[in-house]
Amino acid sequence: MPLTVPTSARRAAPLPVFTKVVVAGGGPVGLAAAIELGQRGIPCLVVEPRTTVAHTRPRCKTINVRSMAHLRRWGLADRLRARAPLSTKWSQEVVFCTSLAGQELSHFTGVFGLTAQGDRFPELGQQAPQYVLEELLREVVEELTPCQLVTGSRVVAVRQDDAEALVTVEDQEGRRSVVAAEYVLGCDGPRSVVRDQIGSDYVGDFALRPNFGMMFRAPDLWQRVRHRPAVQYWVVNRGAPSLIGPVDLEGLWWMIAIGVDRETGERDGQQLIQSAVGAPVKAKIVSTDPWTARMQIVNQLRCGRVFLAGDAAHLNPPFGGHGLNTGLGDAVDLGWKLAAVLDGWGGPLMLDSYEVERRPVQAAVIDAAVANMSVLSAELLHDGLEVPGPVGDRARELANARIQETKAAEFHALDLVLGSSFEYSPLTAPDSGEATSGHHQSGNSGRPGTLLPHAWLSPGRSIYDELGRDLTLLVVGGEPAGARAMFEQVCRERGAPLSVVDLREAGLRDRYHANLMLVRPDQHVAWRGDGPPQDPVALIDRVRGARMIEAPDHSRTSRIRATEEEENVCL
Repeated sequence: MPLTVPTSARRAAPLPVFTKVVVAGGGPVGLAAAIELGQRGIPCLVVEPRTTVAHTRPRCKTINVRSMAHLRRWGLADRLRARAPLSTKWSQEVVFCTSLAGQELSHFTGVFGLTAQGDRFPELGQQAPQYVLEELLREVVEELTPCQLVTGSRVVAVRQDDAEALVTVEDQEGRRSVVAAEYVLGCDGPRSVVRDQIGSDYVGDFALRPNFGMMFRAPDLWQRVRHRPAVQYWVVNRGAPSLIGPVDLEGLWWMIAIGVDRETGERDGQQLIQSAVGAPVKAKIVSTDPWTARMQIVNQLRCGRVFLAGDAAHLNPPFGGHGLNTGLGDAVDLGWKLAAVLDGWGGPLMLDSYEVERRPVQAAVIDAAVANMSVLSAELLHDGLEVPGPVGDRARELANARIQETKAAEFHALDLVLGSSFEYSPLTAPDSGEATSGHHQSGNSGRPGTLLPHAWLSPGRSIYDELGRDLTLLVVGGEPAGARAMFEQVCRERGAPLSVVDLREAGLRDRYHANLMLVRPDQHVAWRGDGPPQDPVALIDRVRGARMIEAPDHSRTSRIRATEEEENVCL
């Protein structure tokens, strides 16, 4: 990891005249991109208007298992857990009820990856308000020598040509400076200036139903809660159909009142809280956040040297907790690929692959969130839910059946979180015949494009911990001495960093259905095979995104590899 310098000295540093990458927006997505770049030694400037991270809105509260795996890769998973107000051991439940003091209707256990599922992932999910994650990421960016975080300023204009991008930055006093960069990342949210500058537009829909978010402090509320500890309580009653949950165990809570507009929420906030609790409770409203769900994605994620990520690129309803995590995935994808190009071993198709790979993921998340939104507390209302005796028992039984049928996918979404495949990416090699012959494969067995299936090598030692920072050749079977030497030679000739890890004694060959696994920096499989590929040069060129033009005779020696810069056009 690059050396660090005191953050006080770094904050006082003036804007650079030139940097490799400018990141517009210093929320979690922009900061994650900077960490991915900075840990690889790539200079970058993060420009963020907010001087401090506000604690009045928790926003995202679910950091899923995939995001936690990235935090582990950055060396930050334990640091985040130490700061999270709610331990994963405290609760792994979601409860549906008529009120916090009322009848339980249904519940789900092991939600959001908060419990271990064999060796499917190396890190549990974590419930934590977004500001906890954001403050940690700010600290880490300021610790990285190649990175500079400038707060109190904003990106107001972006121009680009064949040579560079020129980014205009304005501070709080209205003074403007221009920073030249090779690439720009627009991580500046739904009102993105960068998106507007490249002429990209959201495509999609708005939900018609309003919602009213609140944070409130009620130190005595736990005394009213009749149910088991839960990270979310879904309240099903006519007075306040809502979601409510603890931010911490000291009396700070969040709430989303479904179908409540701004005027009603600001007028009746206390009444909504009392109805959701189902008993009198002293509550002080800390903040309000009226919102309407949006299901939108931009018509282009890239224009020349400029890329969009996070909310600047896509918006989805919050149900399921996927929005922030999808943005972090964007940041990781962009970060390692830009670093590869700037370090000289990534070719032009490396950057083209960003939209090819991320757009299907973003669209799938939007579809899942929309499906989750189709049944909320208001749709679960039914007469008799709080009636005692057989009539109420029958109503609650029917409610439980419907909840289990319609809401399970929202809380148990690991197939979506871990199942992204880049099979059709220009960086992914077709699966080799020898790796699949004779095997009936179900689920993810390590096919090219998929996430490398996780495995524990020993207690606390993940196979992901063994992967190198760039390309990794995993040897899990056979006697591939010649193959290893061939990969090392080709990667050396192409300038592509390669780590070779021998795990033949770990017994993974039958699980991965191949002796050799070539793995990308983001832990996705690029290629697998039982022996050396027929054309290792073509394989490595494909994985590193180099253009390749075949001569008429198709001879290996006559291939011309074009490594010129991508033309400055909006795709």
